[in-house]
Amino acid sequence: MNLIVTGATLPNGTATDLFVTDGRFATEAAKGATTIEAAGLTALPGLVDLHTHLREPGYEQSETVLTGSRAAAAGGFTAVHAMANTSPVADTAGVVEQVHSLGTQHGYVTVRPIGAVTMGLAGERLSEIGAMAGSRARVTVFSDDGKCVSDALLMRRALEYVKTFGGVIAQHAQEPRLTENAQMNEGALSGELGLAGWPAVAEEAIIARDVLLAEHVGARLHICHVSTAGSVDVVRWAKARGIDVTAEVTPHHLLLTEELARSYDSRYKVNPPLRRDEDVSALREALADGTIDIVATDHAPHPLESKECAWDEAAFGMVGLESALSVVQLAMVDSGLLGWADVARVLSSKPAEIGGLAGYGDAFAIGSAANLTLYDASASRVFSLDDLRGKGLNTPYLGRTLPGRVVTTFHDGYPTVLDGQLVDSAEVAANALDHRTRKPSA
Repeated sequence: MNLIVTGATLPNGTATDLFVTDGRFATEAAKGATTIEAAGLTALPGLVDLHTHLREPGYEQSETVLTGSRAAAAGGFTAVHAMANTSPVADTAGVVEQVHSLGTQHGYVTVRPIGAVTMGLAGERLSEIGAMAGSRARVTVFSDDGKCVSDALLMRRALEYVKTFGGVIAQHAQEPRLTENAQMNEGALSGELGLAGWPAVAEEAIIARDVLLAEHVGARLHICHVSTAGSVDVVRWAKARGIDVTAEVTPHHLLLTEELARSYDSRYKVNPPLRRDEDVSALREALADGTIDIVATDHAPHPLESKECAWDEAAFGMVGLESALSVVQLAMVDSGLLGWADVARVLSSKPAEIGGLAGYGDAFAIGSAANLTLYDASASRVFSLDDLRGKGLNTPYLGRTLPGRVVTTFHDGYPTVLDGQLVDSAEVAANALDHRTRKPSA
């Protein structure tokens, strides 16, 4: 599709027209280009999520590559990194290639699989890291997310292995012995509610160990879903020391606190748990000053029966793809902590850099793939089930007023969302196929 996007406001505040020819940004309009009026809309580079659970293969009752990709597109994303805790686990070249192929076929977003660090996520021996890196899926990020690589020797060996090809280990920082049967943040409130506490030190101790291992080995380390002020302190110390570590925070940890557990509503049960007000403030400040590098959704869909039950029996996790940009606006932009250029960095260019995804570092550059999100920051909505486009309904934001609305999403130059509505799956798949097979223009 050839496009003229008129009057869009770039992240730096400049209003301009954007031209797309054969799926790439161009210097001028192509003959017969379709015009999209974007006055009053913020143009962001297509969003990139470094932490998504698509559940397929094995847990299709919760989500599939197709339904999760549709949820991502609706939230303004054009690329997601799919976590490895599927069944079978994504610990071989065959499984990551299957996930990658499904994403390519459906076409709503670029799907980059994350490979497991250990076979079966069992924490006993390393997975087929080299084979996954060399596969058609080109895996560069490895994580046992959902489980911590708690064995220090195994973690060291994993860091040494990925160093050989520039990969990164993304650690789920949770010391297992300190969190056995834990249900919520440990503190006065957990005691009051009679729920087993999840101490902050269980996260902080693993991060401290792993940044030192990364320094010793000289490898790249990424910390998933940082949730405590103490973790921020450790990451800040490690960066000041020159250790090659990056970190992410989820939208829900930027906004929600442990007080929501008073309702015993399992929509608020998540791993790591919602923390104190002081932690939320520290996380916001750390994202603003660059100690925390990116925002990642940790989109974790579950079937209704896994969440509509007693708190201690419910699954951990929240869906977040459709709401992420609005929550970041509420927590960080509307509070004055970030500008839209910062949002483009923490939700697009930097996660793409960490994940080894080319084409997102220089947004809107002439000749680059047209991954584009048009966002109405002035809009407001009461978040409802109608806003959810995947299978997962376990959102913590139902009935809450959130700012902003994704109006249009373009992936590789073709539309996946127009006027706030998802483009038909068959049309998107056909456009994706055309994009893959089309010869470059002369």
